Amino acid sequence: MADYTAPLADIRFVLNNLVDLGALARLEGFDHAEPDLVDAVLEEAGKFAAEVLGPINRAGDQEGARLENGVVRTAPGFAAAYKQFVAGGWNGVSCAAEWGGGGLPHVVAMAVQEMMTSANMAFCLCPLLTQGATELIAAYGTAEQKRLYLGKLVSGEWTGTMNLTEPQAGSDVGALRTKAVKQPDGSYRITGTKIFITFGEHDMAENLIHLVLARLPDAPPGTRGITCFIVPKYLVNADGSLGARNDLRCVSIEHKLGIHGSPTCVMSYGDQDGAIGYLVGEENKGMRCMFTMMNSARLSVGLQGLAIAERAYQQALAFAKERKQGRSIGADAVDNAPIIRHADVRRMLMLMKSQIEAMRALIYLNAEAIDLSHRHPDPAVREAKQGLVELLTPISKGWSTDLGVELTSIGVQIHGGMGFIEETGAAQHMRDARIAPIYEGTNGIQALDLVMRKLPNQGGRPVVQLLGEMRHTEAELSASGAADLTIVAGALGEAVNALQKATDWLVTALAKDQPGAAAGASAYLRLFGTAVGGYLLGRQALTAHGRVAAGDGDDFCRAKLVTARFYAEQVLPQAAALLGPATAGAGTLFALSPELLSA
Repeated sequence: MADYTAPLADIRFVLNNLVDLGALARLEGFDHAEPDLVDAVLEEAGKFAAEVLGPINRAGDQEGARLENGVVRTAPGFAAAYKQFVAGGWNGVSCAAEWGGGGLPHVVAMAVQEMMTSANMAFCLCPLLTQGATELIAAYGTAEQKRLYLGKLVSGEWTGTMNLTEPQAGSDVGALRTKAVKQPDGSYRITGTKIFITFGEHDMAENLIHLVLARLPDAPPGTRGITCFIVPKYLVNADGSLGARNDLRCVSIEHKLGIHGSPTCVMSYGDQDGAIGYLVGEENKGMRCMFTMMNSARLSVGLQGLAIAERAYQQALAFAKERKQGRSIGADAVDNAPIIRHADVRRMLMLMKSQIEAMRALIYLNAEAIDLSHRHPDPAVREAKQGLVELLTPISKGWSTDLGVELTSIGVQIHGGMGFIEETGAAQHMRDARIAPIYEGTNGIQALDLVMRKLPNQGGRPVVQLLGEMRHTEAELSASGAADLTIVAGALGEAVNALQKATDWLVTALAKDQPGAAAGASAYLRLFGTAVGGYLLGRQALTAHGRVAAGDGDDFCRAKLVTARFYAEQVLPQAAALLGPATAGAGTLFALSPELLSA
């Protein structure tokens, strides 16, 4: 398996040009996020990812985690690496300084997270869930809960989990049966079984803080009757020290297609007297609390699609440079030319490179919008940016994780037969990527969320504003007079036309034909992501062209121009092709009975 190298040049370009990191540093609370500090953080994060997390990635895949007498033993090197992770302060890069965090913008934390996830996705699932637990308790916890838990969670000394899924209740969270009964002292006794709990038990931290959804005896049905509880592995005393072991345990860990280094646990609560839990937020308002954690995780899972595709691309590129096979068409009769000279291999590499850069731009833009929605001094800007966050999050999650699967598959294809052999490591990336379109809300759910909830949000203003910005970029590209940019402008214009038509059709269908709107949701999400990717690469191309024209552009800037043109020629035309499926309605989806489907 090829070594991982952090793509710092592109990360910096996006942060400093597409995302306005300088403007973020001028916001209250971010004044310490100066360019030199951020650059040093990125540099060190890249080193940690490459030197500490990357080398244990294969052991995580090959040996994985194992359950021994109720204790989950993580893969070789994971526990030691986690100690270094905590010591380096990496768990709290963007967390509030009052709880020991670095207080940097969320977009910087996402850049750090990308590098570490590329190096070792399975390892990074643990801090991902801890981050969500931290945000949930910070938003809904009592002052005492914040005092007891946040410092340790922010440092990473304790880790967090999210407990929603049950054997009979997957995406339908409202069907959960875990029970909570209030006790005289104000605590609750929790009984039930949860499945698919990432790092629900492990040997890397001294305590685990489970965020558990459960139902009170008199709770209304469905999601309206769900309550959220803090259920620690070890009870926490008033002085912050650890007390007795709580009545919860890991019953088993799943045998999975990928991410073997991340233990996916079946958790049993209350086998004896009932696990002790503490109310977070209000009774029967648990889904509101949990959505804080889920929305954070959805963007981070979208980033997993980007990160694992980047790792697969680096490996495929290195292999293509070294592997010699045949003679490229049109070249001199030279035996055993590196396969990178073959047109189809170049096509696959450029498909990977261009779409990876488009995903990075989208996810960082989404993260910047989160920062602005929290920190900008103008309430109108905060509201607009919150609308953008809500619009982009399902696209970031759905489009990026679908691409993660597709691009890691292309990585295997570039390796040829060697890609199908486990020893090369290419197959691991494809296997690891496959979970991302499933968890934290399947991509079908993301598409429904985009169409049913996010298009009508704020009266449709976020999508109208984004379409307007895309049109403005199209005009700038066209007005540049540069051949490459004019081609990008034409392709972007066609993609935006398709997106506008699909959006108009779906908005009408929401009022008259909701099954038809639902039927087109997944195609629409793909169309939206493809078009936005072209828009963001176009914006980067404008910056790169300006630098080249001014005489201070380098090979990186020239590569940006080529990448944007390739995306315009090879990827953006797919947007227009998706207009038909997005607006076809539900007729043929349900025209065949279940019996005829097998005919």
